[in-house]
Amino acid sequence: MVWVEILNEVTLDGEEGWTLCFQYCTYHYEDSTTEDGFRYIWRRENGSLQAAQGQAKIPDENTLHRLLNAAREDGWFE
Repeated sequence: MVWVEILNEVTLDGEEGWTLCFQYCTYHYEDSTTEDGFRYIWRRENGSLQAAQGQAKIPDENTLHRLLNAAREDGWFE
């Protein structure tokens, strides 16, 4: 089991009220180890995350660049 602590997040609006999120997170594992890392994940219109194996499909290269640039502008991705 692992639980994820979201440290930073930038978002782009998607279709049908969904939001694509790029997050910097700390992953907390059952054995008390932690790892920091990045993930893409969809957030539903009600604010809950779409936890899915493989996480989120990035629709195109432009979307990827927009998310990365937003994180750079926010100061947490270089």
